[in-house]
Amino acid sequence: MTTTSARTIAGNLCLGSAPDSWGIWFPEDDRQVPYTRFLDELVAAGYRWLELGPYGYLPTDPRALAAEVAARGLQVSGGTTFGALHRPEAWDAMLAETRRVAALTAAAGANHLVYIPPMYRDEKTGEYTEDPQLTAEQWNSLGGRANELGRILLEEYDVRLCLHPHADSHIQTQPEIERFLNETDSRYANLCLDTGHVAYGGGDNLDLIRRFGERVGYVHVKQMDPNVLRQVAEEKLSFGEAVKRGVCVEPPAGVPDPAAIVDALSTLDAELFVIVEQDLYPCAAEVPLPIAVRSREYLAGCGLSSRKRPVAR
Repeated sequence: MTTTSARTIAGNLCLGSAPDSWGIWFPEDDRQVPYTRFLDELVAAGYRWLELGPYGYLPTDPRALAAEVAARGLQVSGGTTFGALHRPEAWDAMLAETRRVAALTAAAGANHLVYIPPMYRDEKTGEYTEDPQLTAEQWNSLGGRANELGRILLEEYDVRLCLHPHADSHIQTQPEIERFLNETDSRYANLCLDTGHVAYGGGDNLDLIRRFGERVGYVHVKQMDPNVLRQVAEEKLSFGEAVKRGVCVEPPAGVPDPAAIVDALSTLDAELFVIVEQDLYPCAAEVPLPIAVRSREYLAGCGLSSRKRPVAR
């Protein structure tokens, strides 16, 4: 393992974590730990920054959230929400929900909103709920709506829209990621580079950083088990089933190589949050904390540390 004494800290990157690394996928679920335990263990694991996770898991009253975060010496890196930009009929409801999340994110002092497209397979059953391929008309809607939403978030909340490619979604493969970037305005819509989901979709993280580095506004650092990825391809597994089989692993057990990712990101002319995520839903309550500690220690050896707030872009 590389040690911090032998490796230069990447000064433009700031390390944090998220509820996902504690097995949190839903606002409420009886297989998830209470938010107070998540926050306490986040501090115990040595993190200072957190992403909010699914809206409703942490308190949605800004004063209550601020009190819980401040009491533990934590700060918020960004919010998280979901929405179907390719469905015009869903726009009004989606915008109303996104406004609520953006208002809470801004009140928490954060400037990034991680926007996750909906999955076309059910998270729990794996059943297909939508065609995996978008039509040209749907792509046009997605690009235009992303720009419109990003403009609203920036002008009204000072929050930047960072779209998160996701397994079993319409923005999963590298061609889909590149199409999204090519069809949107960099002033309003950019990329949350989730290294694990890019690998899950067969993409090349280093190539994306090299060619689209100016569009990377936020990062999730995540690894996937190559053996389970082969099972996904061979058995056409849903992402939910892949997670149950352990597709998400702690570093350095999977792909991509975190050290190579940190090296590439450190060359960008930008300050970025790098948020640890390991999809663990569902998991026993005692599982996440030791993993979180080991992950932080390993990533520190790759040059990641908590530091002052990155400048939003």
